[in-house]
Amino acid sequence: MRCLLCLALLTFSVAFAAEPPLATAQFPELAAMPDRTGDFKKQIVENGGTLLIEAGVHRITGTLEFALAGKGTAMIRPAGGPVTLIMDGAGPAIRIVGSHEGTASPTSFQPATWNERMPIIEGIEIVGNHPEADGVELVRTFEAVISKVAVRWCRTGIRLFERNRNVTISDVNIYENSGIGLHLDDVNLHQINVGNSHISYNRGGGIVVRDGNVRNLQITGCDIESNMPGDDSPTKTANILLDLSGSPEDKTRSIAEVAITGCTLQHSSNYSGKDFKFLAPGGANIRFLGKEIAPIDSVTISGNVLSDTELNIDLKTCTDITLTGNNFFAPNPDNLHVTGCKRVIVNGNTFNPREFDRPGRIVFDECQDCILSNNTLRALNAEDGAVMVRNSLRLSLTDNILTESSGGILIENSKDIIVKDWIVSGLPAGRKWISNDEKSGGIIESGTLLEN
Repeated sequence: MRCLLCLALLTFSVAFAAEPPLATAQFPELAAMPDRTGDFKKQIVENGGTLLIEAGVHRITGTLEFALAGKGTAMIRPAGGPVTLIMDGAGPAIRIVGSHEGTASPTSFQPATWNERMPIIEGIEIVGNHPEADGVELVRTFEAVISKVAVRWCRTGIRLFERNRNVTISDVNIYENSGIGLHLDDVNLHQINVGNSHISYNRGGGIVVRDGNVRNLQITGCDIESNMPGDDSPTKTANILLDLSGSPEDKTRSIAEVAITGCTLQHSSNYSGKDFKFLAPGGANIRFLGKEIAPIDSVTISGNVLSDTELNIDLKTCTDITLTGNNFFAPNPDNLHVTGCKRVIVNGNTFNPREFDRPGRIVFDECQDCILSNNTLRALNAEDGAVMVRNSLRLSLTDNILTESSGGILIENSKDIIVKDWIVSGLPAGRKWISNDEKSGGIIESGTLLEN
């Protein structure tokens, strides 16, 4: 029994290790492996940008760079059998650099750029053995495809930088890297599809978009979990983070036209074990940090399962955001905060902490023209209000069902709020299902309060 207990504690400590290991943890013979960097660079030159890697484990100490301008496209794949690249130096194991400076429109292309179309990386694993080792970097590429690639124990998994167009990232595993899993780093990027992938245990965030000019980002059918510190370090990162806070006065840096659909997003907060009071305090599943000069806008968040972070969804300074058909559970403490936003629609979702005792609040603060409708809210144990509206104008809260909760709706310093056609059941005896302060006005309310 004691051995089983020790094994369980060891498993827990590995699962929530603060930093990932290096490749020597898996490959103790690594120091004796030859450095293949020069061999692979020679092949790249001789084969006109194609690198077919023989099966096996290969150590490199420098970046394998594919410079496409004037040379054509690139292809990196196994020659046959599984391939692992150990990056035993700083920087990306693979960097592809193109010359595209235009948009996605055919009229913006220089003729030579078409020769660089669709560089492909597929079927390889990259494992880091240096604190500054990265996986893949794309710069000024067009139609790049990264598929069936695994990146583990590096710093950044995949980084897109400067300018890229029409990128496809699919069927990848970006796992346990010390920094960000997929980083859109101040990149000018329109048209990117991220699908059918596992992006997990990356300490700096899962999919992170910082600044840049990003449009047409689709994240579909992915499992994205535990992308935040593996200990009790405070964080502001998220499993999916769109962040414009680094350029508050720059309108050219903006993010819009995003779809997050059919994903599971979760961890880490509740499953803290005896050694942690909280894991990753401040973390979120989805966090948008917009700015007044250019709010994050035109985003659909649909059909996702979200659980087990301090805050399931955190929206700041956004416009025209739709959340529909999502399943929220196990918040620690809250489900949804909408702050400084306009025209956010929250429709047809379920909010239920399941086996956890959680406040689970839904908060609108300094918002305008938002809708909360056709949702089910169960066992939200915030006594001050399961739904809170503060400092807001023109909100419609209609056709929701609230059951087995400790509080109802609280409205503070807000005007023209419509609360209609609610079904409310299971509130504590004597507790109002809706209340507002004297600073609020224009409140229209109707609902059915059922017996407990």
